[in-house]
Amino acid sequence: MTQDSFSDDDLDLFRQAVKGTRPIKHQQADVGKPPRDRANIAASRQRATVRQNEVVVDGLSDQFVIDVDPEQELAWASNGVQDSQLRKLKQAHIPFDGSIDLHGLTIERAREQLWAFLAEAVKQEIRCVRVTHGKARRLDGRKPMMKSHVNTWLRQHDSVLAFASCIPRHGGTGSVYVLLRRTMLEGRDD
Repeated sequence: MTQDSFSDDDLDLFRQAVKGTRPIKHQQADVGKPPRDRANIAASRQRATVRQNEVVVDGLSDQFVIDVDPEQELAWASNGVQDSQLRKLKQAHIPFDGSIDLHGLTIERAREQLWAFLAEAVKQEIRCVRVTHGKARRLDGRKPMMKSHVNTWLRQHDSVLAFASCIPRHGGTGSVYVLLRRTMLEGRDD
């Protein structure tokens, strides 16, 4: 409705109703909350995105690393794993459902990535994964660091039942198949 559509009587009634009132100086209601400290909120968001140098206790030790050669085939099984299972793993008869590539990472970053990858695989009840560590043929004659560390870490991980070097089309001695322990989820049929 526009002002022209009000009758004189309506206008007089309105003026009598608002007599003695003052216009509002601001257009925000006071809801009783303190005003937001935008600078503090921005600083909190920034701190949340910056990763802290936290120590992750993952049970993997670097105190004694088993040195391996670039072309050396890796194979290991924990107690209780049948020889036939390890043989199937070596021959790629157990399909892998996930893969991670650790090329180009520092040892510490590779450790974090591998730990997180294995935790997620176990959480999803995956039976076998592939870990690519590379061969790292070194000109100085030293052993490949990443391959040696992965070989050592996998032996220490509680969820790893066995591992073996891959067949050539899956990475050969630069990768390993990892057989994982599965915990049967509640209500699962198989």
